[in-house]
Amino acid sequence: MIYKFKSQATGDLIMLGPHGDRVLRLLGREPAPQGIIEVGAMAAAIAALEQAAAEDDEARREAGSEDPGEAARVARQVSLRSRVWPMIQMLRRAHEAGEPIVWGV
Repeated sequence: MIYKFKSQATGDLIMLGPHGDRVLRLLGREPAPQGIIEVGAMAAAIAALEQAAAEDDEARREAGSEDPGEAARVARQVSLRSRVWPMIQMLRRAHEAGEPIVWGV
């Protein structure tokens, strides 16, 4: 499945299924083919994604601190921060404009 997140305030954001599923779970939602993030929930959504990214950054630092081979492997992976950054930006812009974010509609 591919997620296409849309808002009147931003361009579309497309994510592959596993990445979109993870983002939705980080937001406390079950992955679904259709949905909406209301404006009132966006501040909490931004905070949740930023917190998850910070925790992932710390875990990546710790994983690489003891084993140089592990550090190299972790460095080649796309970080959670890189995966959620476009969604955080979309949420910020949509929140400022007072527009919801929808997908699957």
